[in-house]
Formats: sequence, C-alpha cells, structure tokens
Amino acid sequence: MEKDKLYMQEVADRYRPDVEKLAKYIPWLESKIGILTSSMYKGEGIEVNSVSFPVYDATLMSFVREAGQTGLMDRNYAYVYSRNRIRTVEAEQLLIERATIREMDMLRGILSKYVLGGRTKGRLWTEGVSNGSILKVVRKMKEVLEYWDRSVR
Repeated sequence: MEKDKLYMQEVADRYRPDVEKLAKYIPWLESKIGILTSSMYKGEGIEVNSVSFPVYDATLMSFVREAGQTGLMDRNYAYVYSRNRIRTVEAEQLLIERATIREMDMLRGILSKYVLGGRTKGRLWTEGVSNGSILKVVRKMKEVLEYWDRSVR
C-alpha cells in the first residue's frame, strides 16, 4: 500500500510541471472544439503550378511545440491504443473520462498520438483539437494531479 502511494506521488511530481505548461492552453482548446484549426494555402495561382499545403493556427503550433518538449510524450503510443483496444474517438474519450493517476501513461499515449502522430499526419493535430480529445486529456491530467494533491494532504 505504501509503495503504491509512493509510486503515485512520484508520478504526480514528475508530470506536474509539464501538465501546468499545457494547462494554459485549455481556454484556447475549449474555444476551438468543432472548429478546424487549419486551412489550405491557395495563394496566387498556386493550384495551377504547385500542390496546395496546410496552414495551421499559430496557437496550435505553439501547443504542439511545447507539448513535444515535455516528458509527457510517449513514442510508443501505438501500444497504448492496442493494449486498451482503442479503435474509435468515442472509446478514446471514454477511457480519458475514467482515468485516474494510475492511467497517466494511457493519457500520455493518447496525447502523444495527436502531437507526435501529427508530425507525419498533420490532420491529427486539427482532429485532436476539433473533436476535443486533446482538451479532454490535458484537462483530465490537470484534474488527476489536483485531486492527488488534495488527497495527500
């Protein structure tokens, strides 16, 4: 029992600074649910001579950059999805809602899918913001750490 508590305190201490960095984006994430945060650049005559490319919201890019530099990123996020049998956004969000401090690695995996996966599939950044998954993960991490801090005292 004591070892378990010690481990959970260690998890809380390790991730708290990173979660606090990302928590400042919660109001922006809330305002962007259901809204696309990217558009296709179609400058003067580009579609005739070249391929159009996506342009992302500056705040989204700041979030992605900052999240990518935290210890919350898990390069093995695909295993989190297979281990927890996450196949849909609904399943993903249900697991986020039910998460506790013991599932912090699962939350890290979901966040990593959107942040790291977006580096090769840029639509993941926009989808994560639009469907609310990124918001729910960051909010849940913050909530879990705050609850843990209150319960320890």
